[in-house]
Amino acid sequence: MKKIIQKRNPKEKTASSNLSSSIVTTLKEEIIHWHYPPEHRLTEEDLCQRFQVSRSPIREALRVLAADGFLKRMPNRSYVVKQYTVEEVEELYDVRQALELYTVENLANQELSLHHKVELGDLLHTWTELLNEPSKQSEEFAILDTLFHDTLARTLGNKSLLRNLRSINERLALFRLLDFENRARAEQTCRQHLAIIDRIMAHDGPGARAAMQHNIEEGRNNVRTAIKDALTRAYLKNR
Repeated sequence: MKKIIQKRNPKEKTASSNLSSSIVTTLKEEIIHWHYPPEHRLTEEDLCQRFQVSRSPIREALRVLAADGFLKRMPNRSYVVKQYTVEEVEELYDVRQALELYTVENLANQELSLHHKVELGDLLHTWTELLNEPSKQSEEFAILDTLFHDTLARTLGNKSLLRNLRSINERLALFRLLDFENRARAEQTCRQHLAIIDRIMAHDGPGARAAMQHNIEEGRNNVRTAIKDALTRAYLKNR
């Protein structure tokens, strides 16, 4: 007797995939912003109730997040949140600094196209305005800061470098946000960004490297305090 195999409707597959992607996006955003403390357990049952979906898209979302390093799979098939330690965050800053120093030095040493000069000019305009009227909220500042560094890497044109830098910046998002809650830090960042652009446009490679290094190290100096703040917020949210 032949076994009857019920084929799944392609529309059902697409719907499940879309659901899973949406759940991945939501949970990743929450993990990045430390809504959960380290080792916080995520269960299929709780997530099914929260998102009002079946186990299938939840399982797929958990699998994707584990593969991307946001969750850790336990022997009993459950998952816990993987938050970076102080040492791991500092390692991210080490790699970020290496990528960004390479970026600005090479930008300063090459002949920029008209399009790239316009992009740098736009950055110059944006950060001059922010310096003169620092009315942005910390979250807006953090987004603009990420965009500044992303634009420089994109202008260089090295796709592998850009991909790796974006991955690192994704995990450092909360530390940027906490950094810019300090208004003095926001003003310092404006001046530092303007100095970086100035050195690139002056074709001063060593000067561009020095300006970028100063910018990154200012943020890195606050990592330990930022992680302590993040942990406090995460535990309070999950009490």
